[in-house]
Amino acid sequence: MADKILKPVEKTADPIISQIGDFRRYHLFFFFLILLCKFGSGWHTLGHIFLAAPTPESCKTENVTDVCCKDCEEVEFDTSVFQSTIATEWNLICALKPLVSMSQSIVMAGIMFGGMTFGMLGDRFGRRPAFLTCCFMQLITGLIVCVSPYFWFYCLFRFLVAFATGGTMTISFVLLMEIIGPSKRELIAILYQIPFNIGHASLAVFAYFIRDWRWFQFAITIFSVVFVVYIWLVPESPRWLFSTGRLDKAIRILEKIAKCNKAPTETVRPEIEAAYAVKTALQPLKKGNVLDLFRTPYLRLKTICMATNWLVTCMVYYGTAQYVSQLGGDIFVNNLIAAVVGIPGTCLCVVLTKYLGRKKTLILSNFLCALGLFLLACLFNFGSVAQVVCATLGLFGASISFPNVYLYGGELFPTVVRSNGMGLCSMVGRVGSVIAPYICDLKVFGGWIAPVVFGIFCVLAIICTLFIPETRGLPLPESLEDGEQFGRKQKK
Repeated sequence: MADKILKPVEKTADPIISQIGDFRRYHLFFFFLILLCKFGSGWHTLGHIFLAAPTPESCKTENVTDVCCKDCEEVEFDTSVFQSTIATEWNLICALKPLVSMSQSIVMAGIMFGGMTFGMLGDRFGRRPAFLTCCFMQLITGLIVCVSPYFWFYCLFRFLVAFATGGTMTISFVLLMEIIGPSKRELIAILYQIPFNIGHASLAVFAYFIRDWRWFQFAITIFSVVFVVYIWLVPESPRWLFSTGRLDKAIRILEKIAKCNKAPTETVRPEIEAAYAVKTALQPLKKGNVLDLFRTPYLRLKTICMATNWLVTCMVYYGTAQYVSQLGGDIFVNNLIAAVVGIPGTCLCVVLTKYLGRKKTLILSNFLCALGLFLLACLFNFGSVAQVVCATLGLFGASISFPNVYLYGGELFPTVVRSNGMGLCSMVGRVGSVIAPYICDLKVFGGWIAPVVFGIFCVLAIICTLFIPETRGLPLPESLEDGEQFGRKQKK
């Protein structure tokens, strides 16, 4: 009777998916479990909007109006909207005002280095230890930020929070991609981005009710206590174990997953051992590192082109979001607009990548970005409504690109260097997010310059995408040799 309720698994070229199925009960549970860490990514990456919210200041010295004048002996902040921010806490005004923007650049740098570092650790020591480390590091350092006594102490621990956040973003995505089958991979990879958008939007809700920066930081950090459940519920990636020759551990995990999915378990060991024997006979076992992404010509080309797309996507998304959020009006409403527009774009990406493929979708979304930004440059003097419409079109295109580059990169890089590849792309992407505010500052030389610069980068991304092969519905490359051959005149 027990055998009758088992659901046979369709055998494919992928030895892992052939044991646990494409997408069943356990996959759904694991997906929602991993999503919990994605909310914090949005909160910690963009929390600066309210941690350093604009707080008008005035000089209390009689007959002195300029707060930056040396005759101004006492400065008063307008706390009618925000009771305290990092600017009011440490008097970051006048000559010290650039430190406010610099503190956010430090955050982006932390995400950049964290994604790369934990990506390498994930490939070297396993996805699970790297994932648990960055999750708990995010919780602990985030709480320490709340009690920062000095500005530079605040910057240091915000950097460490961001460092851990970059790790969670990279490793959590790799964990998902290595267990989901091709039929649902694009759907899961794209829906994985929704909590980031929700986290971004919910910042306005937190800030509306919590006007003190220390309690605001506490509120967006304390949720990470749920990471404790990961100790028991997140196993090592069976694909990583298989690729690195740890067959016994891989088989035990696959048998548990197969049992949860009501799939046969008695065939797991013989089929995995047979698949590994074939794999090692064809190509010797070899661990990878970030340099392996550049050793062979075709893998090097694909890596550079994918990294360029990450650079452009992050640059345009954060740059355009900053433009929308800086429009006159209510800061809470502006933040909601910048965040909510990403949700329909992310949902549309599901449909486009499924039916058009990753490559055509990325070309289309970059084209929408370029179109909106070039129109913004041309219509810059036609009023605020035209500016908002054009900027929103550019941001909408970027919101389609953002989840797609995650999906595309996760499928493009071989297993032995997948974390390294995703970490490298994340690092390059954060370079784009770091320089985006400085591109926006070019408006002092002309309002049309920044949109044109962003638009030119979008065109560059389109050109690079032409050199990346389509990955929809294909087995994930495992070895470095697979990564070099992947996309070379594949026979249908």
